[in-house]
Amino acid sequence: MTQTEPQPPQATNGNVRAEIIHALSTRMFSGDDLTGSKLPSERQLAEELGVGRAQVREAIQSLGLLGVVDIRHGDGTYLRESGSDLLPRVIEWGLFLGEPRVLDLIEARQYIEVALAGLAARRATDDDIAQMRASLEAMDRVSGDEAAFVDLDVEFHRVIAAAARNTALADVLSNITSLLRVWMARSLRAAGETTSSHGEHVAVVDAIASRDRRAAESAMRQHMRHAERRLKRTLGDAPSQIQVRHFPD
Repeated sequence: MTQTEPQPPQATNGNVRAEIIHALSTRMFSGDDLTGSKLPSERQLAEELGVGRAQVREAIQSLGLLGVVDIRHGDGTYLRESGSDLLPRVIEWGLFLGEPRVLDLIEARQYIEVALAGLAARRATDDDIAQMRASLEAMDRVSGDEAAFVDLDVEFHRVIAAAARNTALADVLSNITSLLRVWMARSLRAAGETTSSHGEHVAVVDAIASRDRRAAESAMRQHMRHAERRLKRTLGDAPSQIQVRHFPD
């Protein structure tokens, strides 16, 4: 069955829902609940967490949208996977992060992506470059489908990171991308700029293929600046106190 991309919950009452989801996630990650096990009732969870049953119900519905739990009406709520399997999916929900934290991650991503592009220009094999071009072709085919484009965009940057042959940087980027993924999808959907983003990707690959480190870094820096603007516009849709940060050359 095709799953639609879950939307981040709307923060209300001091982000109470996000806090409840955090508490439920922590419980599941702790090992108290095993795959397929039934969670306590809404009443029990409400008493345990010190919140209302309606708030617990909303949080469980949100986890259901993520595929974390299986809600069986009239029977109860069951954990679908082990905590270690759930973690990447739950941290992917970028609303768990405060806006200043999101900005920190955007800034960190910029520096890491530029460094990886430069390393890839020096270390990429012909097979690596072929994979990058295959990713470009795939993105071009789905340019009108933002959700599919984001999936392929993440894969494209993963290929570049792998080509850089620096697992530490690649792992950090993977974690940052997981945390920003929902915001990335929302920013592309709001801007409708998959075509321009594709052109930026082409410039990066061409520079890497030419083994031109400076050109690869410059092309990635330009791409990251545009991505930063898209993300900040998305963040700016809600009331915030975000300070614009300029990414230096």
